[in-house]
Amino acid sequence: MNEILNTLVNWLSDGLLNASGWQVLVFTLVVTHITISAVTIFLHRAQSHRALELGPIPSHFFRFWLWLTTGMVTKEFVAIHRKHHAKCETEEDPHSPQTRGLKALLLTGVELYRAESRNMETMRKYGTGTPDDWIERNLYTRFSWQGVALMLILNVLAFGAIGLTVWAIQMAWIPVWATGVINGIGHYWGYRNFEAPDASTNVSPWGILIGGEELHNNHHTYPTSAKFSVKKYEFDIGWGYIRAMEMIGWAKVRKTAPKLSLGEIKPAADARTLEALIANRYEVMATYARGLKAACAAELARVKAEGGQHSERFMQFKLAQRWLHRDEDRIPAEVHGELAHVRAASPVIDKLVTMREELRQMWTRTNVSAEQLVADLQAWCRRAEESGIAELQAFSMRLRAAHA
Repeated sequence: MNEILNTLVNWLSDGLLNASGWQVLVFTLVVTHITISAVTIFLHRAQSHRALELGPIPSHFFRFWLWLTTGMVTKEFVAIHRKHHAKCETEEDPHSPQTRGLKALLLTGVELYRAESRNMETMRKYGTGTPDDWIERNLYTRFSWQGVALMLILNVLAFGAIGLTVWAIQMAWIPVWATGVINGIGHYWGYRNFEAPDASTNVSPWGILIGGEELHNNHHTYPTSAKFSVKKYEFDIGWGYIRAMEMIGWAKVRKTAPKLSLGEIKPAADARTLEALIANRYEVMATYARGLKAACAAELARVKAEGGQHSERFMQFKLAQRWLHRDEDRIPAEVHGELAHVRAASPVIDKLVTMREELRQMWTRTNVSAEQLVADLQAWCRRAEESGIAELQAFSMRLRAAHA
């Protein structure tokens, strides 16, 4: 009897593998990273957005692994995520901190997900095209919780009592990082490369810990792109895995973010210029924003040189440098008055803001012919280059070098 008790105690202490603390830690980090990779590559990029096609080997592995480690049903994830994009930052968005509050996303994100998964209209409208084979119907969907129960048994067998902790971390990994951090913080705090029509932000330029999902503003700008990084300093580890699978024939990338092509500067903007402008409007407007911020910085330097670094005017220009490049509906209402003073005091900045809005009309005016839009773009470029404003002149010449 004592021998049985000793065996039981030893097993509870060390498990079948008798792994050290470091080995348990490494195992936990590896398996949670595989789970993150399965979510971002399979559920998010491949299934929700059809940005890539996965071969049968990685596809079935990811489905099985997610059944073991999350209990998420593919159709439910896909439907809820597609609805999030379709209704982003509105009351119908299943998980927006802009409408529900950041605290709700961080603390009750899982409950929000579960509540929406019971909405049959959401499942019917947004969950099309997901796996519907025998194993999906009779195992992964029908017995979704049994996978995580099996994972618990395997962890305890392998590591003993500490396996409970490993399992708990695995179960919390996606709710904390995906639901809380990405769906919460990723729409509340961070930096923005592009003025996407929502509040999405990049949480970090190095997409490693959450498989590239950190680059959330990039993703919302180009949702059907299989690659989330767009800047030279950004890194998307999920894209690295996709490229590796593509090299061995396990994946096929369908789409990545468009990239503005530049050639020789044309005498005048033409139909190809217009096409390039519309197709790459987020990148074009991000370039324009840099020029606007540079103009604000020049005004700040001039005020400072005049000894006015502590003046109200100096603070107004600082606000302008921070906010004027943003879309108007993203600028806090309380600073609109200060920005109006800046525009009144600086004809250069006022001209830059005015012409930015005129440029935006090139893709928002749907009742105008393509020929008229080309003529309007040509007129816009002429006025920009005749303005005497260096930022406008440089931008217009760059635009005339663009082609589709």
